[in-house]
Amino acid sequence: MLTSFEVMQAAKISRATLNNYISQGLLPQPLVKNPEPGTQTRARQIGYFPNDVLTRLDHIRQLKKDGQTMADIAEQLAVLPELVSETGNALSFGLPHQPVTIHNRGSSQHVVSAQSNILRVTIDHIPFPAYMVSYNLEITWYNEEARTELLGDFESLPADIKDRNVLMYLLKGRLGKNIANHEELLQFYLQLGKGRFSRNELMAVLNGQFNAPYMQGGETQSKPCSSGALVQLPLNLRLENNEEVHYNVYASYYREGILLIYHPSYAESDSLLGLLERRDEVIRNLLKKRLPVLTDVAVLVADLQSSVRICNELPPEEYFELINQIWATMEPIFRKYFGTHGKHVGDGMVYYFFPQPDCNYAFNALLCAEEMKATMRKISKEWQLRKNWLNELYLNTGLNEGQEWLGIFHIETKVEFTVLGGTINHAARLSDFARSGSIWATKNLLSKLSSDERKRINFGIRRQDVEGREIFIGSTYSRIAELVDINTPRYEKLCDIATLPVTELIEIKPS
Repeated sequence: MLTSFEVMQAAKISRATLNNYISQGLLPQPLVKNPEPGTQTRARQIGYFPNDVLTRLDHIRQLKKDGQTMADIAEQLAVLPELVSETGNALSFGLPHQPVTIHNRGSSQHVVSAQSNILRVTIDHIPFPAYMVSYNLEITWYNEEARTELLGDFESLPADIKDRNVLMYLLKGRLGKNIANHEELLQFYLQLGKGRFSRNELMAVLNGQFNAPYMQGGETQSKPCSSGALVQLPLNLRLENNEEVHYNVYASYYREGILLIYHPSYAESDSLLGLLERRDEVIRNLLKKRLPVLTDVAVLVADLQSSVRICNELPPEEYFELINQIWATMEPIFRKYFGTHGKHVGDGMVYYFFPQPDCNYAFNALLCAEEMKATMRKISKEWQLRKNWLNELYLNTGLNEGQEWLGIFHIETKVEFTVLGGTINHAARLSDFARSGSIWATKNLLSKLSSDERKRINFGIRRQDVEGREIFIGSTYSRIAELVDINTPRYEKLCDIATLPVTELIEIKPS
């Protein structure tokens, strides 16, 4: 038997052409299984064809040379019988024949259930091109089929996530070489993003990737896609020789991005839909495989002031009830502003805000911090009434922005985003510096705001005049070393941010 790669090499055809011949019934559907021992490939699953498939391809090539159209050839050659194993069992992928079990010679297996007759597909074993993009259309994960068939057969992705625009890679791939596909790809991504992007925002993301008349002015003809978590979009493209290839693209939406699977029109979909229904499993496995990337990020760190004293004053069950209430109440606020939970030790919280196509991630972090502060006042009043105490509950918040490495820490059942670098450390130190529920942000973060956004923010520094009275100086920054004596034991840990320009956020005016 020949692997799909061996068939393509021997016949000098692309994978898209191979899939197109299968969809037209000119070739049998392959037996999809794990590679034989010693096979040099990074793919987890390979399609195998009978040896006489090369004879059939030579016949097709001769008929095309004689001037026959693909429709004529398909009608003349009809549909080949499906691939059959040595034991006589039908093994065509996805066709409703007798169920069989395909055993992997390695550590895992890929099976067809005897009860359901459906192949159980996992992220590692998707036999079709699949990749995941952020909501800025940047590639965050891909499989081998997507790399070789769609994305240009690159060696590796660049570290900076801003250089991973999926359309740039699609244009480098085999299907991007046919100019006729450019508008089809544009319309496809307009449909894909209609639920989240406005037209102008999406065109800003795509700007520079296409240079065609339909990019200039006017509304596109794309239809809005469904707002559901999973949508199916048709995509009809042409090879370099103008043969058509037809995909049903399944787009599964997650908070972390969009998973796209290019499902050939000839293949069954039950097993694939079965995979996509297991949403928690899918996103957990995708995040585990996500490679570290260099990205812009705003970091919010918030800690409960005097948590040790409060813990000593409350019975254990009430202290944990308080902490759980704070976390549960703040979680919807973080989601509202597209915050991503990060790794933190203790009862504090860390959230990351990444660039978004339709809003400013730095401004989102500020809005989130202000709403958290207002919410914390309500929780404090509730516990004052409940416990008849005078304690005020404060979340002290530090905010910073920078370009850092984003990676994943994971164990079997848990996945956590982690940012490495000084940005998170400085935000944590600012949280330590803050008192009485104040919000402190770096000058670097506020510099990422537009002029209109900055006009909405009341920020500045409190200083003492010659008579010792506190005065507030708006729209100013100060170095930490000018606000406190970092040589005292209380502020020793602020030494590493002593020269950092910071300011206090007082309020954000309504738009």
